[in-house]
Amino acid sequence: MKTIKYFSAKWCGPCRTFKPVMEEIASEGYSVQFIDVDESYSLQEEYKVTSVPTIVIEENGVVVNRFIGAVTKQQLLEKMM
Repeated sequence: MKTIKYFSAKWCGPCRTFKPVMEEIASEGYSVQFIDVDESYSLQEEYKVTSVPTIVIEENGVVVNRFIGAVTKQQLLEKMM
């Protein structure tokens, strides 16, 4: 099973713009974990997130894809297949 970790920050404009897309994907049944880098520094460090938004796709706990910056919903869903 693939899961998405969405790293963002409240002060990040692109993050605020892309968040509704991520919420829509979550509402469609995909597993999405929303992570604020200012509140979860340890996860930010663990996943080596240096820029937001960053999307990490994992399968069985292993990172299989990573996007830095906003991507289209279609691009993201294609990587979830």
